Amino acid sequence: MTALALLHPSVSPKAVEPFQKLSPGLRISPDLGSPGDFHAALIFGGDGTAHRYLPGLHKYKIPALVVPVGSGNDFAKALGIANERVALQAWKRFCAAGDNVKNIDLGVVRAAGEDALFACVAGIGLDAEANRLANQMPAWLRGWGGYVVAAVRALARFRPVEFKVVTGDRTIGREGFFVAVGNAHRYGGGMKIAPQAKLDDGLLDICFVGRMAKLKVLCALPTLPFGAHIRLKQVEYFRSGEPVRIEAARPLEVYADGEFVCRTPVEIGLLPQAMPVIVPG
Repeated sequence: MTALALLHPSVSPKAVEPFQKLSPGLRISPDLGSPGDFHAALIFGGDGTAHRYLPGLHKYKIPALVVPVGSGNDFAKALGIANERVALQAWKRFCAAGDNVKNIDLGVVRAAGEDALFACVAGIGLDAEANRLANQMPAWLRGWGGYVVAAVRALARFRPVEFKVVTGDRTIGREGFFVAVGNAHRYGGGMKIAPQAKLDDGLLDICFVGRMAKLKVLCALPTLPFGAHIRLKQVEYFRSGEPVRIEAARPLEVYADGEFVCRTPVEIGLLPQAMPVIVPG
């Protein structure tokens, strides 16, 4: 079996060696190449690395294994791959039987005629600003609570903005701090912003955080790893099988899987069963 290992630039080729022992046909490649050249792809990195390869993986429908060696690793953990050891076990089973593949949904952000795929969460507003600041931090800091530090910094200077969020027969039109649209339940290194989201349920989970005292937002930050923020009366949380249109009174950046993709206004939709992934047994 031929497979490709796609590495983040900071990842050593030695990380691939245990996987090559199980599959000598595994080779390191800078890109996906042509679909006939390989039978699986292994992504060594974090959410940003996986995000970079989503268009090709979606197009070719080649099973992908995410090996969590990045700073956040939310995509891998949403798939049940907590660490490299679990990823290696999943790869061993795939090489032996190939029966641990499932199809997941992908989110798609549409703006100005361009599409951007995402696996986990798209965020607009305060969380996007925190994401921008976190991306400027060293990788080790991002992996050890850097997102929370960035969120506190972003909160100090962010002004609530008038949002309009429309999906199906539901409309939100009021001031708020941010909107997060989840395909998976987590982002930012373990923040469960969309605690009910599942990668294969055909639904988007929308979390709108309305205007409130900044002190209350600050106090709510420690609840994000548990998803308890959705109990706040200023938070609207719901699920939709239809695209979500998001506008803001001033242009806001949109981040998806921790990467900048565009600015508002945007439409965020879902591609059901769009990508095969290798998962633990």
